[in-house]
Amino acid sequence: MDFVSIRIITDDVARLVAFYERATGVRADWATEDFAELRTAHGTLAIGATRTVALFATGSARPADNRTVIIEFLVDDVDAAYRNLADAVPDFVTEPTTMPWGNRSLLFRDPDGNLVNFFTPVTPAAIAKFTY
Repeated sequence: MDFVSIRIITDDVARLVAFYERATGVRADWATEDFAELRTAHGTLAIGATRTVALFATGSARPADNRTVIIEFLVDDVDAAYRNLADAVPDFVTEPTTMPWGNRSLLFRDPDGNLVNFFTPVTPAAIAKFTY
């Protein structure tokens, strides 16, 4: 088995894709006006319109209703990412903070309220964990 992607369901695909393109610097690949993917070397963030949920099971997912998942991105410099996003992020949860496990993290919410963590390993152990 291989983990491939996480999908966000939203009422406004274009708005959320534009936000993530700005935040990550990754251009989205659009399949239809209802579905786009931002692909990185190790995973894909898929963004789908609410109306696509019916293709799986009507009512199985609701946009802007998540309070349990954190979408995480490894970034080169979390402090630079914070400065870059200062005018684009509607809700910073925490400014860049070094965590006990060795990552410097920036926690914020996207326009739908999904929790996002940008992090940079800063201790030798954390750096080793993310050396590919």
